[in-house]
Amino acid sequence: MTFCVDDASVIRGRTGSAGRRASAVLAAAGLFAFACFASASAHAQPSRAPKQRAKTAPPAYVSYVTQAGDTLYEIASRYLSDTADWAVLSRLNHVPAPRRMPAGIALRLPADKLKQDPETARLIATSGPAEHASGGSPYLPLMTGATLGEGDRIRTGPNGFVTLELSDGSHLTMTQDGALDIDRLRRTTLTGAGDRQLELRRGQVESQVTHATKKDDRFQIRSPSVVAGVRGTRFRVAYDGDAQTTAVEVLDGAVGVDPVAALSRKSAPPPGVPLRASAQLLTARFGSVTRGGAAVGNAVALLPAPALSEPARVQDGKTVAFDLIPAEAAATADTAPTYRVQISRDADQLDLIRDIRVSAPHADFGDLADGTYFVRIAAIDANGLEGLPQVYAFERRQFAVGASAAARVGSHDYEFRWFVSRAPASAQTRFRFVMATTANLRHPIVDRADLTGGQLVVSDLPPGVYYWTIVAEQFDNGRLYETASAVRTFTLAR
Repeated sequence: MTFCVDDASVIRGRTGSAGRRASAVLAAAGLFAFACFASASAHAQPSRAPKQRAKTAPPAYVSYVTQAGDTLYEIASRYLSDTADWAVLSRLNHVPAPRRMPAGIALRLPADKLKQDPETARLIATSGPAEHASGGSPYLPLMTGATLGEGDRIRTGPNGFVTLELSDGSHLTMTQDGALDIDRLRRTTLTGAGDRQLELRRGQVESQVTHATKKDDRFQIRSPSVVAGVRGTRFRVAYDGDAQTTAVEVLDGAVGVDPVAALSRKSAPPPGVPLRASAQLLTARFGSVTRGGAAVGNAVALLPAPALSEPARVQDGKTVAFDLIPAEAAATADTAPTYRVQISRDADQLDLIRDIRVSAPHADFGDLADGTYFVRIAAIDANGLEGLPQVYAFERRQFAVGASAAARVGSHDYEFRWFVSRAPASAQTRFRFVMATTANLRHPIVDRADLTGGQLVVSDLPPGVYYWTIVAEQFDNGRLYETASAVRTFTLAR
């Protein structure tokens, strides 16, 4: 510790008696010893210094330039939440109340008193069990095209999905087994700034937020653990009620994350506060997991996306199934990742219809109607953070061949029959019959192409073991589809 002696004290000490000088020396020595003891105690014990009071944010104002003939009463009526606040404008701007003002006068309006108009969100896609309620009313099924507003509550069941579109083109997609409340959905009348706050009580919501054009635009998703705010980005927020954790994953842009523990239950960072002022600024390709009542979790790099094996393959089997190829970084991780695989009707995954998590790089969705779909795949790390996604288009077209073979009674002929599960009116099906004495069919003894019927008879087969298959081809809407039956075998003995 460093001590400084004031020169004036030294001068006063020289003018006194020797006794007074000795007393001063002893007093200084006592002070020095006390200071040294206090210094040692400060390193050994927690500081007992009183906490500083949080600084109160200065009041915020918005500027308004008058038009000819404006009065304070009219301005308050148009732009403030309470017409009686014209008196606040009068005191704040030193303008007499009844006066009509000329054009061009800059007035200050309190930002916390600005009027906000309600907005609505439109339901653009829904699938599976999805319901909404408002106030104390019971939950009712959601239908595409419905409009929702402030105070509405949404919930989804197993394989239930909902996508909302806001007035600025932003989208929010709720996945299955989720619960979301629309706490605030407004736009400030004077500035046009949007104020959107949503409460995620369960499950996951993925947001594609249009870039904010106003300084005071606010878009926030709150869970019991964190408040995530953005000004234009694509990100996910998932709340696990059992573990009481919230995962935030940023795919594009940046997200400011604040712990709810540092805020009152219904408070939130006010509009206009920059994201960098948040407790954590998550940038693209990073995520964090925060436990309720704790500080925001550390930023973690998201796992790269796996690849899809045979991405061009037509899904023509009984079930829709995919094999995944793990990314190198995920494959070399200490803990093997799990995977999330989703199917939607659009490339942006706004119209989700299926969503599963698997512990191995294989996903089977069961049956699915014919059509064109999009599959999104992502790896999930040991923290539970979902990684970067990869989206592939695929076609579902059930096109299978059933076949049978039997010897004709009383002859040396063998009859083969087959049929297809799908025979579109716009396309003719052609068949190819292949038979060989080995299972790989490399050296066929019968190879008949361009068959149009469903039957073929083979005569005078010598005794032996035979392998055969039937290949079906269809040319439909400018594309060739091909499928084959399983390689079958039979033994002919005489």
